Order: sequence, then structure tokens, then C-alpha cells
Amino acid sequence: MARVNRISRAAAESLAVQALEYLAGEPEHLGRFLALSGLGPDTIRAAAGDPRFLAGILEYITEDERLFLAFADHAAVAPADVMRARAALSGEPREPDVP
Repeated sequence: MARVNRISRAAAESLAVQALEYLAGEPEHLGRFLALSGLGPDTIRAAAGDPRFLAGILEYITEDERLFLAFADHAAVAPADVMRARAALSGEPREPDVP
């Protein structure tokens, strides 16, 4: 049986914050994310402390393959690490499948 690599919650949160920073540099993606989340620029800072919000950032990024791969490249992490971080923050019971 293969060993499953896990990511710590702190590392997952750090990666999600990097993802938020990445989105902030991509106005089109940030605007869409804010519209879907119902948040505004004035409330995003407070929301950033909520693990569910951080999971939502990673979920948003992983739903768009181009954005997902561009972020992973920008953060210098494997796409599988982004998926593991999303799973760690959202409380998914098992490691996700990575495309």
C-alpha cells in the first residue's frame, strides 16, 4: 500500500494565503472569486482568518485547471500539494485525486 503524504494545517493555511495573494495580483480572477463568495474587498481580510474561507480559495483555484497549474507553478509547489492543502482545510476524509 502506498504511503499517503499529508500536509499540516499550518502549511495548508500558508499555501491558501499565498493563493489569495496570487488572486489579488489577477484582478479578473479576484473579482470573480469575490462575486462567487459574496465578499467585498473590505471584508476579505477578516474572512482570511477562517479555515473554511481559506479552503474556499483553494477550491476556487483548483476548479480552473489553467489557474490551478499557474498558481502551483507560481508557488513552486506540486499540484498535488495544493489539493492536499485544500483537503486539509476542508476536512475531506481522504487524500483527493489529483488530475
